[in-house]
Amino acid sequence: MNRDRHQETTEITKLILDAAAKARAEIGPIGKQPATGKAAKWPIECTIGPGLEGAIACESKVGYVNGSAGMLSYRGYDIFELCAYSTYEEVSFLLLHGYLPNSEELKAFEDKLTNYRHMNKTLRLLMSYPVEEMNAMAALRMGTIFMRQEFTSLDREEAKPKLDDAISADEDSIAMETKPSGERRAIYEFKKKKSRKRRKSDRDDASGLEACYHLIAGVPTITAAIARLRHGLMPYEPLNELSHAANIFYMMNGQRPTPIEERVLDVALILHADHGMNASTFASMVVASTMSDIYFSVGSGIAALNGPLHGGANERVIHTLHDIGSPENAAAWVKETLAKKEKVPGFGHRVYNTYDPRARILGPLAKFKCSGCSSDIQNLITTAERVELEVIEALSQDKNIFPNVDYYSGVVYTRLGIDPAMFTPLFAVSRVAGWTARVLEYIQKNRIFRPRALYTGQFNREFTKIDER
Repeated sequence: MNRDRHQETTEITKLILDAAAKARAEIGPIGKQPATGKAAKWPIECTIGPGLEGAIACESKVGYVNGSAGMLSYRGYDIFELCAYSTYEEVSFLLLHGYLPNSEELKAFEDKLTNYRHMNKTLRLLMSYPVEEMNAMAALRMGTIFMRQEFTSLDREEAKPKLDDAISADEDSIAMETKPSGERRAIYEFKKKKSRKRRKSDRDDASGLEACYHLIAGVPTITAAIARLRHGLMPYEPLNELSHAANIFYMMNGQRPTPIEERVLDVALILHADHGMNASTFASMVVASTMSDIYFSVGSGIAALNGPLHGGANERVIHTLHDIGSPENAAAWVKETLAKKEKVPGFGHRVYNTYDPRARILGPLAKFKCSGCSSDIQNLITTAERVELEVIEALSQDKNIFPNVDYYSGVVYTRLGIDPAMFTPLFAVSRVAGWTARVLEYIQKNRIFRPRALYTGQFNREFTKIDER
C-alpha cells in the first residue's frame, strides 16, 4: 500500500534520500548507536537546570533525539527512512505498538481511523460555540473534550473516580527532604478490588489503545472543522477512500489533493509526530500520571502547545518573511536583527546544535517544483533561502545556529493553502501520535510526577493581627 501511494511521488522520495545523504556527509554516519539503550538503575544522578533542564524523568522506547549528531529516530527507525518509505498511518502504528505493521495489521488500523474520523456529535457540539471568535487552539482543546463525551461515558457523575479507592494520589505525606528511593513504579496508587467488574466495552477505557486511535483520527477532523468554521463555512465530512493526510487536506480545503500535495503533507506529519520530552509531551504525561485519562492528557498537550514558546513559531516565521518583503532586504534585516540581539524566528533549537534533521527535509520540500508557484509564494521561498544563508554565515560557526523544524514548515503549509492560524493546530494533529504513544507507555509502570521546588523564602516570621498591621 505504501509503495502504491509513493509511486507518483518518487521525486520526493529521492529528495528525502538526498537530504539524508547530505546529513551523513556533513555530520558522519547517523545511527551508530548500540543495539538497544541501557535500562536505568534508579535513582539516577544527573545535572538539572531551571525548568527541569537535564532531568531524567522516565525511561522510553518511543523516540530518540541526538542533538549533537542531528539525529532523530522513532522506535529505532531513522526519520529520513520513515519519511522516504513510510506513511503517517504506519508511523502512528509504530509509535503506539513498537513495531512496523504487516499489511493486514495496517489495513485494520486504517479501517479504525476511517471509522473514527466521523464524529457527528462532536462537530454538532463544536458548531454550537462561536468558533469564529475563538483562538484555534482553544477551539481544538474544547473539541477534544467533546470527543471524550462522544466516545466515553466518563463525564457522567457515576463515572467519577471514587475517593475511597485512593490510598494517596500525591506524595506530600512523605517528607520531601528524603532522598528518592528509586522505586520502579508508584507505591501510592489505587486499591485493587477483587470484586471489581471488568469493563463491558472499550467505551469507558479512555486510557487504552482505542482511545489513542480515536484521538489520532479525531483531532484532524476537529482541526479541519475549526479551519472551516473560522471563515463561516460548514465542515466537510471525511472521505473513506482517502488517506489520513489526504483527508486532512480535503476537509480543510474542500479539494482532493494531488499526489504531490498528499505526500508533502504526509511527510510533514511524520516529521512532527514525536520529539522527545518536550513541554507538551511532558504536560500530557504529567496529567496521565495522576490516573486521569488520555483525552484529558492530550487536552493538556494542546494547552502546552498553545504557548508561544512551544507552538506557533512557524506562524511567526511566515509573518517575519512577509515583513522582510523580498530577498533583497534579507541581508540588511538579518544584520539589524542580530545587532539588536534579537532572535531570528525559526533558527536555533534547545536540543540540536547542528542542522535540525526535520528542517533538512522540509527545506527542499518547500522549494520542490516551485516553478508553478504564484509570484507571492516564489518570493516567500526565495526570501526564506536568502535569510537562511545570511543567518548561517553570521552565526553557525560561533554559535551553531541553524534552521529548526519551524523555519520551513510554515512555508510548506503556506504552499498547501493552509491559513497560518491553523499551523499550530496542525502541529497537534501530528503530535497526537507521539503524545498518546508516550502516555500509553508511561502508565504501564506509572509513578505520579512530583518534582521538588527549592524553597528560597523566609522562615520564622511572626504573625501580626490585622488591626496591628
